[in-house]
Amino acid sequence: MSMQQLEFDQPGMAALLAPLDDGTLDSLGFGVIGFDADGKVQRYNRFESQAAGLGVDRVLQQDLFLVVAPCMNNFLVAQRFIEARDAGVALDETIPYVLTLRMRPTKVRLRLLSAPDAALAYVLVQRL
Repeated sequence: MSMQQLEFDQPGMAALLAPLDDGTLDSLGFGVIGFDADGKVQRYNRFESQAAGLGVDRVLQQDLFLVVAPCMNNFLVAQRFIEARDAGVALDETIPYVLTLRMRPTKVRLRLLSAPDAALAYVLVQRL
């Protein structure tokens, strides 16, 4: 399977995203936001940039939950990453959500991905 065929619900997605180059990440049909342990965005694909109306240069190195997407700074999203990290367990949950920042309310599915040994955690965004 080519990386362009990766689907939002692909099993083992966290491990599949890590080695992808930016061009391949940009070819995916859903939003990908990768952030480090400090919450700083390190990866932001073209799909998400265009859908959210935020340029990659405005997002990289910014705090995901305080600057880029404060609408996700709550117990449904940000807190799940904190709890998984504190417990030393992997996180792979998909939740229905409504994005509200800088856009009209937009129904999405969010897939929250992290692993104790991974450099980055991810929020995948599938617009409905």
